[in-house]
Amino acid sequence: MTSSSRRQRNVPPPAGTPATKASIYARFIPREELSSFAAWEPGALSGGEERPVEAAVEEPPPVDPAELLAAQLRTARQSGYQDGYRDGLVALEGFKQSFAHQATTQVGVLVQSIGVQLDGLQQEMAEALVSTAISLARQVVRGELKAHPETIAGVAREAVDALMLSARHLTLRVHPDDHSLVAEGAGEVIAARGARLVADASVGRGGCLVESNIGLIDASVETRWLRAAATLGRDEPWNGGEAPAAGPHGASAAGPADAPRDATGRAT
Repeated sequence: MTSSSRRQRNVPPPAGTPATKASIYARFIPREELSSFAAWEPGALSGGEERPVEAAVEEPPPVDPAELLAAQLRTARQSGYQDGYRDGLVALEGFKQSFAHQATTQVGVLVQSIGVQLDGLQQEMAEALVSTAISLARQVVRGELKAHPETIAGVAREAVDALMLSARHLTLRVHPDDHSLVAEGAGEVIAARGARLVADASVGRGGCLVESNIGLIDASVETRWLRAAATLGRDEPWNGGEAPAAGPHGASAAGPADAPRDATGRAT
């Protein structure tokens, strides 16, 4: 069945309908032939005139001033809280940076101060250690001179051998208590060089002086001690600060102060 046959299907008219009106119900009216239509509503049966229903416009209830003020206060409070929180974070970050800078500066100053104090303490410890070493060395040397006075013979031999073979008029000065020890232990060397052995009380025990026409060899204990103390950076006298005994011709036991000397102590 086609669409045209469905549109032209006949519909029987209602009973009692005059023949002149039966043609109205003879077929369906196609939608294309309708000019206007409206949906059916139950109110149309009453025969009254259909009126459009207008929606009622509701007016907003009056606003309570107290509630409006409270809402404004809440809004202002929330805004103030956010602003304060933001400003607090900024202030906290600035405080942390300032505190870190201040702490770093204080720590740097403290470390520098500790370094200076440590340097001073090390210097004091070094000075104390040197003083202790010198004191112990002085006691050891004094004990060695008392326990082994014969070592003066070896000192005398070394002092005489330090002079050049061309030296003449050699004089070996020793303490009177060491005269016999030197004569016995170094007599051959003294005789070979043609030197004179002289007892001189101005020369301390354990040391000697060798004079010649070309210079002086100072092998006294005082001079040797000063050289040993100089290697430790100290100018420590052998006799603990007392002036050395006067030598011959008014010179000290250490020899003339203004006479230049070489590495062996020989005056030049």
